[in-house]
Amino acid sequence: MEHDHHKDKTNENKTINKNNTVPFAEDNFTHNIKQLQERKLDRRGFMKTLVGAAGVFAVSTLPWGALAMRELSRDGEKQYAEKEIVKLDDVKVGEAVQFTYPSEHHTALLIRTGEQDVVAYQNACTHLLCPVFWDKGKEKLVCPCHHGFFDVTTGQPTAGPPQRPLPQITLTVKQGTVYATGVKRYET
Repeated sequence: MEHDHHKDKTNENKTINKNNTVPFAEDNFTHNIKQLQERKLDRRGFMKTLVGAAGVFAVSTLPWGALAMRELSRDGEKQYAEKEIVKLDDVKVGEAVQFTYPSEHHTALLIRTGEQDVVAYQNACTHLLCPVFWDKGKEKLVCPCHHGFFDVTTGQPTAGPPQRPLPQITLTVKQGTVYATGVKRYET
């Protein structure tokens, strides 16, 4: 009787086909799962799967993060084409001119702060990219979306939610004409 009980246990681990025979030799490891429990997923198995999926996701994003960091760290070295903006005599002291730089998709503001002094910044607020405007009366750059203010001489935020300065456009004045020559990003 003990022998029959042992025989039932060994058959329990075997996969039986329609003819009541084992289709593969017993040492085939792909068929050694108990049929009734092969789809069972307990809490530990679920957590292992979840952690594994999170690990795969984290590892798969590393190349993109590295690429982004490389691009962001190169911004200081990036070369931009020189672009003519405006004749200095066409802008009065305290006035501003809007232009695009370094591409047609990046708007910027040039402000004449003195007889020979001009500054320019990309005019997307560093908080949520709302357009920034020049307020001549307050002598500040203003983001109307969340009441952010920027210093005109440095681009540094002076009030409101912005925490980073506006990206500054480097300028050159040649024979009375102002040219954009580059972009300084987030320098403190």
